[in-house]
Amino acid sequence: MLILLLDGCQAGLFRTLNATSGDAKLDVRTNVIFERAHHLAMEVYAPAGAHDLPIVVFFYGGSWQDGKRQWYRWMGKTLARQGLVVAIPDYRKYPQVRMDGFMADAAHAVAWMHAHAADYGGDRDVMFLMGHSAGAHIAALMATDGRWLGEVGLQARELAGFIGLAGPYDFLPLTDPAFIGMFGTTPSAQASSQPVNFVDGDEPPMLLLQGTDDHYVQPKNTLSLAQRMRAQHEPVEVRMYPGIGHIRLLLSFSYPLRRSSSALHDTLVFIHAHAAHRVGSAPSP
Repeated sequence: MLILLLDGCQAGLFRTLNATSGDAKLDVRTNVIFERAHHLAMEVYAPAGAHDLPIVVFFYGGSWQDGKRQWYRWMGKTLARQGLVVAIPDYRKYPQVRMDGFMADAAHAVAWMHAHAADYGGDRDVMFLMGHSAGAHIAALMATDGRWLGEVGLQARELAGFIGLAGPYDFLPLTDPAFIGMFGTTPSAQASSQPVNFVDGDEPPMLLLQGTDDHYVQPKNTLSLAQRMRAQHEPVEVRMYPGIGHIRLLLSFSYPLRRSSSALHDTLVFIHAHAAHRVGSAPSP
């Protein structure tokens, strides 16, 4: 399986990407503690002199079992160079915790960044959640199931948008023992892990990016979530990239692929469009 391949080589791959990403004209903060009880930290990237810029909180993938925030410094720098404040938090993983644990960690990261946005040059009212693979699932669940952000005093409608890269949003039935372990054995518990089950018309705008040759997270996940959003007359955009697989979609944000990346371009267009809408609709002081 793909995840087994990644377990053996992803650290080296990301080291290479990080080595070519550079730090010029960026304000990079590492090991920013956002949850002391579990020693959880994030990395924050911003253009030098940032002020009131859109914020992206990016959640990395790894089947909810693997990954480190440090591996994705190249992603933080790529987006920060485009005029964004980017936070990449860690979260606990299975088997240390089940879904309630990593979802609570993610929600705390979002709440912390919302509260401290100005310290890094970000605008707390223009915050986007973004993720790849399992990270897209985590972000999507916060954007659809109100209990997660609700537990930290926020609401999904306060988000400017959600950007999902090859996310699993509708992946029942579960057959992998690890997934059953993290999401539950009963039908009701498993149903509570599916973002599609919580779309009720109170979601932020969504941009769903998906490669047509993804054999790890099937494109039907993206199409299903988009269908639910449209049924509720919610704003959703879908971008399908022919010939692109699961990891290739993520790597299209890296140097040198980002120079011609449709995914990066589509992401920036979405962010700037909805950031302008949020700013334009804010009440006058």
